[in-house]
Amino acid sequence: MTNDKIQVIGIDVGGTAIKLGRFTADGTCLLSLTVASPQPTTPEAVLAVIVDAIAEIDPDNQTVAIGVGTPGPADARGRIAKIAINLPGWIDVPLADWLETKTGKPAAIANDANCALLGEAWLGAGRYFQNLILLTLGTGVGGAIILDGKLFVGHQGAAGELGLISLNPDGPICNSGNQGSLEQYACATAIRRRTLKEPAELGVLAQQGDAAALTFWQEYGISLGIGLTSLIYVLTPQAIVIGGGISGSFEFFFPAVKAEIEKRVQPLSRAGLQILPAELGNLAGIVGAAKLALQHYSGF
Repeated sequence: MTNDKIQVIGIDVGGTAIKLGRFTADGTCLLSLTVASPQPTTPEAVLAVIVDAIAEIDPDNQTVAIGVGTPGPADARGRIAKIAINLPGWIDVPLADWLETKTGKPAAIANDANCALLGEAWLGAGRYFQNLILLTLGTGVGGAIILDGKLFVGHQGAAGELGLISLNPDGPICNSGNQGSLEQYACATAIRRRTLKEPAELGVLAQQGDAAALTFWQEYGISLGIGLTSLIYVLTPQAIVIGGGISGSFEFFFPAVKAEIEKRVQPLSRAGLQILPAELGNLAGIVGAAKLALQHYSGF
């Protein structure tokens, strides 16, 4: 089969919805589909929903491989969903094997933030860079790393949990067991805890020129900038891509992030650094999962 004829499926598994897309090798989405996640979201129930949805999105069996993003770390080989703390029963789930048995197609899985970064690096904000990181600001703070054009997952597959780095040793307790992690200052729950408002509401208020909201976003940017400082010193990326729902207010917190980094990071470590909002939005996960499938199938 020639490269231009290859089609793959990218899947993004979430607690409320499962998104699927059928893609060509150049990243064109031929068809997309969103189905409700089964409740409870057990591994077996999710598998059944995915298999039915694959039959719906690829009725003529034209696709050659499947990539899946799951809300938690996978093993380094991309075979096993190690844990998904917000999905019941997701411990050491051999999802790739299950899918291969059910569909007859090669399958690979990755953490959903890793898929989002693969997507942004392929077709989005990261496409001009070989060394970049992604932070997803949402219910939690996810992260992912690409070094020399390759996804970095560490020796056990769990690298890139950028939201769990320490920011304040005496800060709020984190689900990870850490205390005062970046996530505890940058996620939606932290914003609600601090302001009693939703992030989107604060974004609208800032758009209207509300002084308190603008001040909040400036303080938010300072915290995020301090967290990014540690990551920049370790990884010296060419670009930092900011995604997730909270990135909708990027314009309001970006100036403070930039100022904090310029204040704290030596010029050599941040030379040429670009901090960019993600471009693919909710599609990043299925785009990156499709890229994962392509890499797994043919080394693209």
